[in-house]
Amino acid sequence: MAKKEKKRKFARKLLHKYRLVVLNEDTFEERFAIKLTRLNVFVIGSLCTILLVTGTIFLIAFTSLREYIPGYASTSLKKRATELHYKTDSLQRVIDLNEQYYASIKRVLTGDVSTIEFNKDSILDASNIDASEINLTPSKEDSLLRDIVDKEDKYNVFETTLSNSNFVLFPPVNGSISELFNIKEKHYAVDVVVAKDTPVKATADGTVIFSEWTTETGYVIILEHSNELISVYKHNASLTKQQGDLVKAGEVIALTGNTGELTTGPHLHFELWNRGYPVNPSNFIDFK
Repeated sequence: MAKKEKKRKFARKLLHKYRLVVLNEDTFEERFAIKLTRLNVFVIGSLCTILLVTGTIFLIAFTSLREYIPGYASTSLKKRATELHYKTDSLQRVIDLNEQYYASIKRVLTGDVSTIEFNKDSILDASNIDASEINLTPSKEDSLLRDIVDKEDKYNVFETTLSNSNFVLFPPVNGSISELFNIKEKHYAVDVVVAKDTPVKATADGTVIFSEWTTETGYVIILEHSNELISVYKHNASLTKQQGDLVKAGEVIALTGNTGELTTGPHLHFELWNRGYPVNPSNFIDFK
């Protein structure tokens, strides 16, 4: 009974009506009046709170006001972060390409070149095969590839379609050869004996990609030419060009000398590299 009585008292308190009156302070005239209960006040307050919270969430989620709340990143900051991400990725690719480029130059300087061994028996067997027994009919894929290549060559206007027959190498110095090009002994150059301080000339138009002192070969300068050709000049007394300089064929780039631990006297150690492979300079240049 006591519990029921308490529940009734609590319900009466919630439903008990109150009158909210607004009076004029000077004349005590009643300007506004409203009947309320505690339950009405609770319901209206709850609804107002819910609407306020919902409106605040929408303002934060769908307007630019969220930028002023800690923990939310601004639109400009996100845009800049995206741009920096792409720039970083591009820089990383450039660094990787430069590392590969410098690694190939290092192999040229140190003479680290792997030789290819051929199986003599397999070559002889291949030469004895009768051509009439081989099916030389082109496949469908081969025909399609030939058409694509023909069209590319027909409409290609770049330098790759030009003939390399006009590419002439200029002798860097004139003198007698003391040591020839020898792959077996890993001597990928010709040594030309000349007087000290003889001008060393660029063998072709190109760009200086290396111009420094080395312990074993003294002053070294390396030029990069067109057609993927690289020329190397070692044991110089001094260098007249720096890395990044553009040179013309026949332009003086160094003076011969006797520098470095591996030298045996005043001479020029001259190397030619094409697509990463050593080339005998005597086949293309007359040093006499």
